[in-house]
Amino acid sequence: MEEEIKSEFKSSGFDIEDEQEILRKCVTFCTNYSFTPSELVSGWEVHYLNRQLNEAIVESAEIDGFLLQLQNEKKEDIIKEREEGGLHMYSIGDVEMHLNNDDDTKDDTPGTPINHHDLLSPSTDPTSLTYENVLSSGKASKSKLITPFSKRTDRFSVKVSINTLPSVENGKQEPDHEYTENDEDDVVRRVPQRERCSLVIRGSGLKPGCKFMYDRLEDRLDAIENRIRKHSRAFVASGLYEEPTDPTSASQRSIFAVGTIFCDAEGRLNEKSVMLQSSVEHSGGECVRLDLQHLDHYSIFPGQVVGIRGHNPSGHCFIASKLVDPIPISVADENLNPMKKQAIDKESQSIDTIHKQRELSMIIAAGPFTTTDNLLFEPLTELLQYAKRRPPQLLILLGPFVDSEHPDIKKGTVDRTFDEIFHFEIVRKLEDYVERVGSGTRVLLVPSIRDANHDFVFPQPPLEINISDFKSQIVSLTNPGIFEANEVKVGCCTVDVLKQISGEEISRTAADGKPIDRMSRLANHILNQQSFYPLYPPAESVPLDFSLAPEALQLSLVPDVLILPSDIKYFVKVLSSESEGINNTKCIAVNPGRLAKGEGGGTFVELDYCGDSNLINASIVGI
Repeated sequence: MEEEIKSEFKSSGFDIEDEQEILRKCVTFCTNYSFTPSELVSGWEVHYLNRQLNEAIVESAEIDGFLLQLQNEKKEDIIKEREEGGLHMYSIGDVEMHLNNDDDTKDDTPGTPINHHDLLSPSTDPTSLTYENVLSSGKASKSKLITPFSKRTDRFSVKVSINTLPSVENGKQEPDHEYTENDEDDVVRRVPQRERCSLVIRGSGLKPGCKFMYDRLEDRLDAIENRIRKHSRAFVASGLYEEPTDPTSASQRSIFAVGTIFCDAEGRLNEKSVMLQSSVEHSGGECVRLDLQHLDHYSIFPGQVVGIRGHNPSGHCFIASKLVDPIPISVADENLNPMKKQAIDKESQSIDTIHKQRELSMIIAAGPFTTTDNLLFEPLTELLQYAKRRPPQLLILLGPFVDSEHPDIKKGTVDRTFDEIFHFEIVRKLEDYVERVGSGTRVLLVPSIRDANHDFVFPQPPLEINISDFKSQIVSLTNPGIFEANEVKVGCCTVDVLKQISGEEISRTAADGKPIDRMSRLANHILNQQSFYPLYPPAESVPLDFSLAPEALQLSLVPDVLILPSDIKYFVKVLSSESEGINNTKCIAVNPGRLAKGEGGGTFVELDYCGDSNLINASIVGI
């Protein structure tokens, strides 16, 4: 069995640190809990991705926690099987339910099921939200159980604060977070109204109801070829590199080539499996093995378009002496492929004639917007309360809104359609919010491929929002989307591209070089590749459709703010391109984290942009 486990790890691309000790533990575990070697290694792959481990090495420090996790999962499965067989394992939740139950009369008559929509009426105070618990017999208890989310004690705590404004105190701390609904109107009245920002959306032609699933192999090949050609033109236009040549031809002289990084087989990329595919124009689309041993530092992933300087002495292996990744966009390049612009109102249309200072206040939050134990959307309600006391010019909400991975959605136990949940729990709350805070605040919605009420395709058209009174205040964008507010350019994408690139990337850091922040490096890949999703082939969970609108994935400008929500740890980073001969362009990368995590609250970002990426006041707030 040791040999089988070792073989499974090797075939999955993992090395084993302390081989003898780790294999002994794995054999013992498989024997005691009836796991096969393939099941064990599959579980390790999930653990490796969830923990975002840097190296593909099975370490002793990680294997103990991993085996304990599998043991607990096995225990839960056994408990579930016993419960389904008629045996109930009592937990602390059952004890609480019976202690709080003040109804001594019990019968077996089934009661009326609880309608969660009725429980969350507009008059309900979400900070003290309770809902009725249904007993296993089907009868509703009269007792009130407070949700785990409302029991939390640490509310609206600032996790990280970045302040580069000379006249503003560092950090943002809300003086009083506890208040009742009766004070809400008074609080909103006392908050000074902000000036309404202009809003111009750069559209890609995607409209709700557009047809998809017409993706052909030619579309994918054309998309790869177009990216290589675009980058080749950018390298030549910079004046620093000559016209690219064919890297597959044998030559003793040093040449410059442009191509896409690929893996030579299925599985994870490693230093021995790197291939370079050049354009059809230069090499007929053929691939050549890429030798990176002479590079002191690099960071590559499948689908990445790079410039390579080196030579191919045998015709079978291109030996790289220099790898060029960053391709900054000059101001002149922004108009080469213009996207359609849509001004939301007359104020936005007159932005060219009326000078506006590049200042913008934002609150940025990414879904899920409800906890996993219910569909009451308590985190969203509390976020809107916070935004009423500190109204921003832009409230940016990124999906999923009706999360297809929510336990109730997956089981199909909800009693409303997904569109009804979205309308009643999301749109109605937002209508009430903009009505209370006034016209100084706009709300932007960006869908997600995890939205159960929307098209499962990427890129995505905007959500359909049927509202009449607040059309200019509640606006839906495509995914990915680009817009300008007060001339501040913002790009956003809800696909977890950072985590997916992190799982496929291989890198080497120069021994004498300064340490590189990994989160900044991952976010920089998006800017350097001029694409919201440069990874190819895409992750299995991403329904990438090149026939829909390939231009929608292009990042045709360097945004002032780049919003990339991810399951990896939240951050606010100032990115700076470091290309040869070109002035550095700075961009603020934001990962707001998730507003809801399990049964508890997550994080969101409050950001004040004051004319320049060096003048910001940002806070990551735990809800």
